[in-house]
Amino acid sequence: MPMRILEEIIESLPTKPVPVRRVLIGIHWTAVCSEYCGLSSTLTSENLPYSRLTGVGGYLESSARDLAALALSENHYECSIGMAAINSLLCPNPKGAQELNAYDWIFEYAPGKDVAVVGHFPFVDKMQGLARNLWVIEKHPRPGDIPLEQAAPYLADAQIVAITGSSIVNHSFEEVLAMCNKSAVIMVLGPSTPLSPVLFSHGVSILSGAYVVDEDKTLLTIEQGGSYSQLSGVKRISIFKSGVI
Repeated sequence: MPMRILEEIIESLPTKPVPVRRVLIGIHWTAVCSEYCGLSSTLTSENLPYSRLTGVGGYLESSARDLAALALSENHYECSIGMAAINSLLCPNPKGAQELNAYDWIFEYAPGKDVAVVGHFPFVDKMQGLARNLWVIEKHPRPGDIPLEQAAPYLADAQIVAITGSSIVNHSFEEVLAMCNKSAVIMVLGPSTPLSPVLFSHGVSILSGAYVVDEDKTLLTIEQGGSYSQLSGVKRISIFKSGVI
């Protein structure tokens, strides 16, 4: 699976070594704390074979940039650590950021449009009847979802495409992006989403991620198995490519 964009994001990170203060792998979310507190989905639901973490006990001896390189690993747990490390080095509240939930933007602009959502988010049920066409695309489809391998014609027709940030973690992002209509408004959303301008240079229009404002509260809810809606101490942050609606 191509990972050119992910490699570019890693290359764009600060080269100065930043110590890692905490690595926490929860049921749903993985957190790495270095410059900031970065989050990533924990790939326990990917139906992948069990992967043993060889670095257990030693991650705090690595720099955040070193851990970020794990995002390129074939070990899915290491990918989760790597993406959280990337996000721990990216400013979670960059200039021009808005405190905006991605779902609110989609609900405002979806009426009358053809919309593809890559990832079965909880909000998709509420969107039924809102968009002209709503196509939910999943790597592991539920009833009514479109399997990823059949997604090309739907992504080519969609005017708005919302892609889960977890697709970057599981290395399916570039495959999805290549199938998208180049004139579509493409959004990447969820706590795994790196708020990196690198993605804007590859056709992405909106990045909607997580800004940890109270690290202790966030880590507490992660270690107690919280889903995203249960995480405390987090704000939803969105940044827009220049010229987007």
